[in-house]
Amino acid sequence: MTPRFPEGSAIVYCEGAFGTPNGKTAHGLVRRTRRYELICIVDSRHRGSDAGAVLDGVPNQIPVVGSLDEAVAAAVEQGRRATHFVIGLAPDGGRLPGRAREVVADALRRGLNVDSGLHDFLSEDPDLAALARDRGVAIRDVRRPPERADLHFFTGEIENVTSTRVAVLGTDSAVGKRTTAWKIVEGLEARGRSVEMIGTGQTAWMQGVGYGVLLDSLVNDFVSGEIEHAICTAFEETRPDFMVLEGQGALMNPAYPGGFELLAAGRPHAVILQHAPRRLEYDGFPGYPIQPLHEQIQAIQMISGRPVVALTLNHEGMTREEIPAACTAMEAESGLPTVDALFGDLSPILDCIEALSAGVRS
Repeated sequence: MTPRFPEGSAIVYCEGAFGTPNGKTAHGLVRRTRRYELICIVDSRHRGSDAGAVLDGVPNQIPVVGSLDEAVAAAVEQGRRATHFVIGLAPDGGRLPGRAREVVADALRRGLNVDSGLHDFLSEDPDLAALARDRGVAIRDVRRPPERADLHFFTGEIENVTSTRVAVLGTDSAVGKRTTAWKIVEGLEARGRSVEMIGTGQTAWMQGVGYGVLLDSLVNDFVSGEIEHAICTAFEETRPDFMVLEGQGALMNPAYPGGFELLAAGRPHAVILQHAPRRLEYDGFPGYPIQPLHEQIQAIQMISGRPVVALTLNHEGMTREEIPAACTAMEAESGLPTVDALFGDLSPILDCIEALSAGVRS
């Protein structure tokens, strides 16, 4: 059954991480979510700021507060009742920072449902579970995998899916793949095309994606089958013109190798590659240089047999004024159209994707 959105009003906890790669779950919710109405972000480092201004330089009237007390007060000021406490942290390893546990407990005591996308399953903490029971609220561990009996093995049924499929991959983890994927969805919809996003991580789930899997929680034997099942289900139920597949990690990332399963099982017709040219080493792993852009493109195309048709820029470490020159440099290096999905005109990317559909449907 399709859930009704929004489910409630959410306080998003991102202490010490908002505006950094470890805050990417909160970032995704600030930029887009159907599942919740956002009340505020909690991060004392940016207390008093606007979340959109911190993140993208564009105010969006979502305040950043310094504590849970201030967050509850913000809800009252807005004339709303907070219903959810959402963990917006995405730390390496997916563990709950020690100092955050008491904040989660405080949220439960206040009668807030807790949603967490961490690998630490908060519902298995006896004290937190008891608090939730006492207050009549729920703890949802989004990354909890399905029962093995409910998992799917790859069948080849995906060959019957006629929607044009585009995978958004990246040259690193936490490089903006999901945000770019949503921008492409929005751009195609604005052109009157039907589109489904296939989410692959906890943040997409929290944003209310209609179809998807949580790749990094699955038993490896079933990863391909679950990707195929999500795509086939989306096709059977909605028959979209296009599907945009959200990438995870990066093909050659030493800690988060990802992309191959999406290429192998998702059978995309083409790839959009997101790149942060100012990021010289894999995020969080100094001493592990990111392979040059042309090698990344070559690896994707060799493995998948499908073309990288365009590039998107992550402007990390750049001013707004430096973005056009960075896009031009990436175009010169690759020979591919390049845009900044947040601040640029996506038309060249959308044109490339729409041009694919003629060949897919012929």
